[in-house]
Amino acid sequence: MEIPSTENGITRTKTKNQQLRTENPMSLVTQNISTNEGDLVLGRMQKHDHEEVLFCYDRPTGLRAMIAIHDTTLGPALGGTRMWAYATESDAFSDVLRLSRGMTYKSSLAGLDLGGGKAVIIGDSRKDKTEGMFRRFGQFVDSLNGRYITAEDVGMSTTEMVNIRKQTKHVAGLPEEMGGSGDPSPVTSYGVFCGMRAAAHTAYGTDALKGRKVAVQGAGNVGHGLVALLVKDGATVYITDIHDDKLAAFKKEFPSINVVKPDEIYDLDMDIYSPCALGATVNDDTLKRLKCSVIAGAANNQLADENIHGKAVMEKGILYAPDFMINAGGIINCAWELQGYNRTAALKQTEGIYDTAMRIFKSSKELNIPTYLAANKAAEDRITNMRQAGIRF
Repeated sequence: MEIPSTENGITRTKTKNQQLRTENPMSLVTQNISTNEGDLVLGRMQKHDHEEVLFCYDRPTGLRAMIAIHDTTLGPALGGTRMWAYATESDAFSDVLRLSRGMTYKSSLAGLDLGGGKAVIIGDSRKDKTEGMFRRFGQFVDSLNGRYITAEDVGMSTTEMVNIRKQTKHVAGLPEEMGGSGDPSPVTSYGVFCGMRAAAHTAYGTDALKGRKVAVQGAGNVGHGLVALLVKDGATVYITDIHDDKLAAFKKEFPSINVVKPDEIYDLDMDIYSPCALGATVNDDTLKRLKCSVIAGAANNQLADENIHGKAVMEKGILYAPDFMINAGGIINCAWELQGYNRTAALKQTEGIYDTAMRIFKSSKELNIPTYLAANKAAEDRITNMRQAGIRF
């Protein structure tokens, strides 16, 4: 391994992936690399073979950020930037590592020639944003020379993408008037809706959601688009969020929905639980309370520990639609922006999430393995095949 190097205020940390590869270089199941609890950076990168992490700090603008590149076998690492008031830097680091790895699997399973990366900015998205902060962040993104392409995620909007674009060309999700595809969240919502219909077909024998009780956790942009599609389809929708003003706006726009308190969402008598906020909501505590047949949502890393809770969900008889499989609409949309945006083509490819989900559910049943593992295997197989063919970004 190499020690971190610092140049011009930028700290880069890399792992030598070729020394860490196992027979299946992506698999959590086949890897058995031990890390100590005291490992701060390199040991945590080594655990899942992250290629590089860039730590970004700028005193004048107050920027504190991390950019993680997980794998670039299939292409440059594309993944959004999330702005969140993390309690600790360690929490932010854990999140960026998990999110970037998820992007690798997401792009691979969606058939995209893109790798996995993600960025997090530590701060309150409601009060800490400035033009200078995001332009400075754009300079950090640009320093990676195209290995990482950023886009929107939680706490971000096209406004921030415009400011980042002033400093780097390696950004997607730009406004349509700038030649971009605009906010990718509507396409993400559509992909989740398609994946949810596939899960309903597998669980209930029909993909119709009319009359189904769906609990949506998170009233953000993706949650908004999903609720709109569910209401249109005749589902009975429950919604919760930590921000009361967002819930009030949802209720005003969709009078038929039912607003519940954040902690009440897990105890509802529902058919489908749809986490669309932050991750790790499927855990030891919530699994004891969830009364649903399907989990299908937009949030990344929904399983607190996929090795434990992915199996527990299966044993409880709940069909889990892997998050990176059904929330890929956003990255599909951004990928089309990079090659010349075509909205019709982006939506058509996003509809393919339905068929992908049906294939993964079938594989899970035939192999008697959790759905997350079947999805992981499909993503890993594609990356391994490309690596063996000598094809690498």
